[in-house]
Amino acid sequence: MKKIIVLLLFGVLFPMALKAQETPVYAEGKIYNRDTKEPITAKISYQSEPYGNFVGTMSGDSFSIPLYDNEKYSITIEAPGFAHAKYLLDPAAANGDRKVIQNVELVLPVSASTAAETAHTVGKVMRLDALIFQQRSSIISPQSYPELNNVAQMLHTNPKMVIQLEGHTDTRGDAKMNLKLSQERVDAVRDYLIQKGVEKNKVKTKAYGGTMPLSMESTEEAHKLNRRVEARILEN
Repeated sequence: MKKIIVLLLFGVLFPMALKAQETPVYAEGKIYNRDTKEPITAKISYQSEPYGNFVGTMSGDSFSIPLYDNEKYSITIEAPGFAHAKYLLDPAAANGDRKVIQNVELVLPVSASTAAETAHTVGKVMRLDALIFQQRSSIISPQSYPELNNVAQMLHTNPKMVIQLEGHTDTRGDAKMNLKLSQERVDAVRDYLIQKGVEKNKVKTKAYGGTMPLSMESTEEAHKLNRRVEARILEN
């Protein structure tokens, strides 16, 4: 009888031990700027689906995540200045090395000039592509008015919406002066929107100077990319 019990326990525990020792499938990938191909350090959040039994976060320009119990995982990648990216990682897509390769190309947020018909969800960031200032000043060029009028109309159409204008310069020059300039520029945009009938409490501002560049390359194209004003939806 004891022999039979031992054999039964062996038959139950041995397969469980084998399962525990199985190498899980890993999801791996690199994170980079789609336009410049530079690595980007991002916040990476993941959870198993559909119940979220396994969750986690990490930071870096690459990731390696074990997909336990052969479950699918959702992953979200967030980096300042870029649109969020979301993927579903499926162990069934693993290669011969038991790896699911998912490289991530982050892109700039959607332009405000083309966002009029899209959903305006909290957290969404829109870049003001057509916003032009005179060199090293906060004077807005008349060429910018049509896009700023679109932003004003968006706020009128969505009465509960609150946005935050975020100003950035390139990385050249004095850091304090860059911070001051970026603040003056978002203040100028806010003042323009108020002149168009937008309530003052619906537009907040934040200046970053050159502390959050999208590219670290020392080219005029990179500097132009880094000089920007973005509108982030805080409430809606």
